[in-house]
Amino acid sequence: MKIEGFIFLCLTAFFAMVTPVYWFLSHDPTGTAALLMSTLLAGLIGFYTLITARRVGPRPEDRKDADIEEGAGELGFFSPHSWWPLYCGLSLALAVLGVVFGWWLFLIAVGVGTVSVLGLVFEYYRGVHAH
Repeated sequence: MKIEGFIFLCLTAFFAMVTPVYWFLSHDPTGTAALLMSTLLAGLIGFYTLITARRVGPRPEDRKDADIEEGAGELGFFSPHSWWPLYCGLSLALAVLGVVFGWWLFLIAVGVGTVSVLGLVFEYYRGVHAH
């Protein structure tokens, strides 16, 4: 994960250099805020991946002498039949539409989103697929 961290830290440096230049040339507060947030987000991701790489240790992708077979195996658990991510996405879309059309719709979307996220998180704690 070291290479990913260095890539994001390079992006952080790039955004940090571009943001003041953009502000000086355009005096646009919206674009400057977006570039500042991009700088902070890239720095956050770079910092997290470097800390995680230190804690986890070198992966086969990080070593020059690694073979392809070393990267084989299970990568994680991904639920193949879950409908909850669709409901989470629809509730987010409803929340964005609520900001556009009225805050009452946003409040409804927050309720639907809360139920959707709870359903996604606790999907494997009850029912047929309980552990």
